[in-house]
Order: sequence, then structure tokens, then C-alpha cells
Amino acid sequence: MSEAEPSAAAPLIGLAAVILAATLDDPRVLTVPVSGQPEGRGEGLPAGPLEPAHPTLERGLRAWVERQTGQSLGYVEQLYTFGDRNRRPASEGGEDEDGRHALSVAYLALVREARPAADSAWQSWYRYFPYEDWRAGRPAALDALTLRLDAWAEAAPDPEERRRRSDRIGLTFGAAGSGWNEERVLERYELLFEAGLVPEAGAAEEDIRLLAGQPMAFDHRRMLATALSRLRGKIKYRPVVFELMPPAFTLGQLQRVVEALSGALLHKQNFRRLVAQQGLVEETEAVTAETGGRPARLMRFRREVLLERPAPGLRLPSSRTG
Repeated sequence: MSEAEPSAAAPLIGLAAVILAATLDDPRVLTVPVSGQPEGRGEGLPAGPLEPAHPTLERGLRAWVERQTGQSLGYVEQLYTFGDRNRRPASEGGEDEDGRHALSVAYLALVREARPAADSAWQSWYRYFPYEDWRAGRPAALDALTLRLDAWAEAAPDPEERRRRSDRIGLTFGAAGSGWNEERVLERYELLFEAGLVPEAGAAEEDIRLLAGQPMAFDHRRMLATALSRLRGKIKYRPVVFELMPPAFTLGQLQRVVEALSGALLHKQNFRRLVAQQGLVEETEAVTAETGGRPARLMRFRREVLLERPAPGLRLPSSRTG
């Protein structure tokens, strides 16, 4: 049998932006309303199709973001290309009536929070992933989620699949002493999706949103999970956290932002020792009394560190006990 002839129709190309900011204790993502979605899934990421007038993918993305949110983007990097069939309708990057495949090229953008335009809004990313925030201890939702995951594993059709599911739960959710790894945001979401424990996968229980987080339109929560995994890993070897900081800041403010991004509390003296050893900041001549205590020295990022070594970042602990 001869091979099928390739389709002459070019795939549809969509662009989506995961725009992240951090206002001290609250890491945030910029969202826009999306019409025509199932109940409860009317929030999404700024997105739109690649148009003939766009000279590049990135410039097309920036144009859509400014049009939908009024936000000008600074730091941008390509995140991932999402191309599974039937991932979402043709109006937002799915197959059209001719069966053309659709791709969405997602970007990660880091900005300092500004008042959004139109109907866009900043939302805490823990609204979508409440089980990722360990700053107040082990999240309460995890116990209920792991019970449901264990039941899903036990319902596997054969012992091999049951073992495979149990191993994945242990690895991604820190069970059986393996420890919680904050970088596995995407793997945890994908596992919950496969187990049918998120609304995007058809979960109908009324309490699932409290456990697994607020759903988003189409596959935008998968994009957000991909971005959070990337950022949590990247802050350890690149100084990207300073893209989210004002030009001058205190060490206390820097620590609170890093804690918000990683979802974990850090020891104050150890954190300051780490920052000093890495040579990431330098003192300014200014102080501030806005911290509520003694006046604190304002710091700024030392850009020279980018030339001094190839991987300047914050070497944070990579896991904690589940």
C-alpha cells in the first residue's frame, strides 16, 4: 500500500502568551475573557492567530498582547509548540472544517505588573494550581487529590498499568519518601488530567475546582503549567527573577518574590548568604522605611554577573518532603 499523499493545506498557527509578574507575595498571570467556553472556563491567556501582516512569530505575539491587554512585553522566550489534534476548536487553533492540523506556539513573558487594559486581569497563579503553594505548609488539597489518584491507580486494568500509575504518582507528587520537586508543575497537571481529576478532562465533581484549581479555556492551563515549570527551574541558573523586580528593592522583597515563585519559604540568613555568594546584587545609596521596621538598604541587580559566569542563579533547594 502506498503512503498517503501529504495534505496541501498548511496548518493553522496560533500564538499564546503566558505573561507572569510577581507582586511580593502574589505571583500572577495575565488573563483575558474567552467566550463560547463551558461554564467556569471563561478565563484564558492572551492569544490569536498568526496573520500575514506579522513579520515574525514573536512580533505577531506582541501585537496580539498589546491589542488584548495593553501590556508591552519585555523579556520573552518561546516556551513550547502545542500541536495535539482535537486540543481545542478551530476558532482558537483546533482543526478547521477541512481537517487542517493546528499548532499553538506559546511564549513565556516576564513583566512588572501594570494596570491591564480592557477586560484583561491579573490572577494569582495559585488560583489555577492551589496544591503548588507550600509557603503555609503542605497544601490541604493534596491529601484529597492523592486519595483520588490512588483510587485511579487501583482501578487500572492490569497489574503492570497499576504499577506504572503508582510509580508516576510517587514521583510527581512526592509520595513514598521521594520528596516534592517544585519544578514538576506540568507533570502533576498532566497526571491529574490523565486521571480525569481536572475539569478540562471532564471531571464533574463540584469540589474538584477547590482541589485541583480553577480551569482555563482550551488547553491554556497546560500552557501555564509548562511556563511555571520552566520558570521554577530557570531561576536556579539564570537571574530571570530580576525581570520581575523593580530597579531598586530590598533583600527582604527579593526573598518574598522568590518564595512566591517557588512556593516555598526560605531561611532568611541562608538566602542572604546565597545572594551574597552569587554576587547577584549590589547596594545603592538609598534606603527605605516602607518595610515597617528599621530602614533597609535598597539593592539593584549586578548586570556584570552575566559576563562573569555562564549560569548565575539562585541555587534553591530542589525538593521537600511530601
